[in-house]
Amino acid sequence: MLRHEPKQSSFHSILYDKIPDNHTLKKISLIVDFSFINKLLEDSYCKDFGRPAKEPELMCKLLLLQHLYNLSDEQVINDGNLNLAYLYFLGVNPETLLPDKSLLSKFRTQRLGEATLDEMILEVVRQCVEKGIIKGKSVSIDATHIEANTKKKTPERLMKHLGKKIIKTYEEETGQSLKDVPEAPEYKEIEDYNKAKAVMKTYLETVIEQVEKKTSTKEANTHLIIQKSKEILEDPKFMSQKGTRSLIDEDARVGRKSKTQDFYGYKTEFVMTTDERIITSVRTADGAYIDGGYAKEMLAETKKSGIILEEVYGDKAYFRKPILDDIEEINAKAYIPVSATVYRLDESEFKYNKDSDEWQCNQGNTTINKKRFSTKRKEGGNREGYRYYFELNQCKTCPLHDECAKKSARRILTVGLNTADFYEISQYQKTDEFKEKYKKRASIEGKNAELKRFHGLSRARGYGLLGVSIQSKLTALAVNLKRIAAILSSNRAGLLVNLSFCIQKL
Repeated sequence: MLRHEPKQSSFHSILYDKIPDNHTLKKISLIVDFSFINKLLEDSYCKDFGRPAKEPELMCKLLLLQHLYNLSDEQVINDGNLNLAYLYFLGVNPETLLPDKSLLSKFRTQRLGEATLDEMILEVVRQCVEKGIIKGKSVSIDATHIEANTKKKTPERLMKHLGKKIIKTYEEETGQSLKDVPEAPEYKEIEDYNKAKAVMKTYLETVIEQVEKKTSTKEANTHLIIQKSKEILEDPKFMSQKGTRSLIDEDARVGRKSKTQDFYGYKTEFVMTTDERIITSVRTADGAYIDGGYAKEMLAETKKSGIILEEVYGDKAYFRKPILDDIEEINAKAYIPVSATVYRLDESEFKYNKDSDEWQCNQGNTTINKKRFSTKRKEGGNREGYRYYFELNQCKTCPLHDECAKKSARRILTVGLNTADFYEISQYQKTDEFKEKYKKRASIEGKNAELKRFHGLSRARGYGLLGVSIQSKLTALAVNLKRIAAILSSNRAGLLVNLSFCIQKL
């Protein structure tokens, strides 16, 4: 039962005067109003029955302290009972005992959800806009990887573990031993890697088949692990080591840091204001996630906080037509470098005239017509684009005719559907104006490093996508609070804001 008790300062609260006025937690408490948290979470509590619960505001603040100082559940409770600044931030009296660490874990897993944390981030950003802390009109978007809190296993090892787990679960449920089931092969002794995978797959399929014959409807747990094993085997990505790699954390996936380096875990994508460096939206996905999948909803969420978006910055991974269209749709300008993977054109050979929709080669020959085409790809799907045809007579008299028009009488330029638009963008990106503007994106790299080095986002604290998503959003909230305090300390405008709200508190 959620019961709001009146907060009255005790005699011991005079100890809070010892906390310096420039302390980060004191500044945060003066500027950010956390009272909205109780209202936000009140529907998750029973209003009339049950034991009185700890206020959601207190529990959320404990979680924010935990991620602000990179502490465990036990550490944040132990330190909180001794640290005056922590107790002041929590809004309790110095003699108040904080809840047990187990309650903190229950609150995080049973009360907090992704949507709730999104609302919390949104409200804190909205308060920053309202109080003049956020004034900029540009944001950056980027994704960072998070290592899973477990080791990845090879398909052979995972299939061996699944087989043993099926047998163990069956024997525990029935009390009978399985004597006729074959023992797991020693796959490490097989030199051929593909053969080792095939042998272990045959072993697991045999275990599944034989155990299924012996089970009835009573062995629910055995049926569950058998069904899970079948799903893993049926996933085409599993044998190529891109699917499930751990029974402890089934959501983690292998992703790429670069062309030569991969990682195992998750990706967190976030939007951040370029001037104030405050995170406005966060999304988390498995390690195989392609950057930009959440761009549209994250930008919409950022606008919802009251920020006027005029510029959006990103790296080459975000140079895709759908993302560029989404940015244009909200009346903002994209500052994203052209990606060679979607814009394949040698600009030293061709130039484009947008007004006449004509291409010109480096020998001065100009296209006279175009045709749209669509061909099937070997890997599936269609390849669509345009074929531009150069003037025939000019091609025939060109000294490079035999070199560039080998299979036809004249040269034909094949481009994608969006190549003409991308050409215009590429020309602007060569200007000094774009190069100067794009320097603003660098601030998000520093935020990536801060999240990982000082707030524990380099590695997942728990298991599963939901847990990592909650960790990411709490970390973003914590660094936002730290950044708000830094802004107030670093400029005169911030001090004026600080002073005005101190007066309001009084």
